[in-house]
Amino acid sequence: MVTANERVVAVIMVGGPTKGTRFRPLSFNVPKPLFPLAGQPMVHHPISACKRIPNLAQIYLLGFYEEREFALYVSSISNELKVPVRYLKEDRPHGSAGGLYHFRDLIMEDDPSHIFLLNCDVCCSFPLPEMLDAHKRYGGMGTILVVKVSAESASEFGELVADPTTNELLHYTEKPETFVSDRINCGVYIFTPDIFTAIEGVSTQRKDRANLRRVSSFEAMQPDPRTLPANYVRLDQDILSPLAGKKQLYIYETNDFWEQIKTPGMSIKCSGLYLAQFRYTSPHLLANGDGIKKASITGDVYIHPSAKVHPSAKIGPSVSISANARIGAGARLKCCIILDDVEIKENAVVSHAIVGWKSSIGRWTRVQASGDYNAKLGVTILGESVTVEDEVVVFNSIVLPHKTLNVGVQDEILL
Repeated sequence: MVTANERVVAVIMVGGPTKGTRFRPLSFNVPKPLFPLAGQPMVHHPISACKRIPNLAQIYLLGFYEEREFALYVSSISNELKVPVRYLKEDRPHGSAGGLYHFRDLIMEDDPSHIFLLNCDVCCSFPLPEMLDAHKRYGGMGTILVVKVSAESASEFGELVADPTTNELLHYTEKPETFVSDRINCGVYIFTPDIFTAIEGVSTQRKDRANLRRVSSFEAMQPDPRTLPANYVRLDQDILSPLAGKKQLYIYETNDFWEQIKTPGMSIKCSGLYLAQFRYTSPHLLANGDGIKKASITGDVYIHPSAKVHPSAKIGPSVSISANARIGAGARLKCCIILDDVEIKENAVVSHAIVGWKSSIGRWTRVQASGDYNAKLGVTILGESVTVEDEVVVFNSIVLPHKTLNVGVQDEILL
């Protein structure tokens, strides 16, 4: 464990508006890290996990969004968790490791012995205290959270090979063309401050190579398009791959759930995973009801206190209902996210769908999808202020904001 005089800081990378294009049309209204999963902003889940780290001094959110977009949330979460949370805006892209280095003086203000680095768009149980204990046992510069996945999906991520006895990272490659391993990088790390020396070393090498190129006037006239700026440092290719096999990096394998939240479809799946985790971490957030005085609840369901749900409605499993939503008599909801100020009228069915802010679902209407979370049209998404009139079926479709549907649609993107 961390001793009393040691301090830990956490850095959560939240990306920016140019990084969340696959999350449209939902990211039109809210930055992707603030989109609600299981009734809480996406970034809330890793922040809450950080609260369990012993001797946590500070949490930093690092990204490209304007500070005003995070100001209200940062203030409220700091007060709620009683931990200082601060947003750091990058002036330009520096890479996943370069951004960390850019703010090194701020990050080192509390003289931390360890630095956690987390990606905001991963969904997992975040076993951070356990990682910290393992990291201290290993005695290396860094420890990576890893998970076993199917061989078919491994190539979509960073694959790695580790010593089965010591857990030392022996080989790391990002999204390989041929199969390397079914163990992948989860996007959650812990480092000692020596990580800054490693990042600085990459920058120095780049500067040295650039200076050597200037020696030849012929080469100077033909710049290499693959050359990256000296201060643009990628954690995976520039740090993890070169340091693998040098007794500096180790792994900690989780057997819990893990997913990457790149698309709206995956947000429904991940919302369900977090709801299931609430059984153990936050059971008070889960709704209950027997269909008499309250709606009939099946499985894990979150209902915001301000939402109004008719007692004859049937809700669940894996449903999240946000503020001021109104769910009518006989409505049936499962595997869906209902956002603020939505109205779902009598006997409507919503399944494998996200219903956007201020939208309205008519009587006996069905808003459904196949539930293939990896497919482009595997879930139905209604943008902000979409009206679906009575007795209309919307299946496997994406509807952009401010549209009115009075006829059924299937497998369509309505612009």
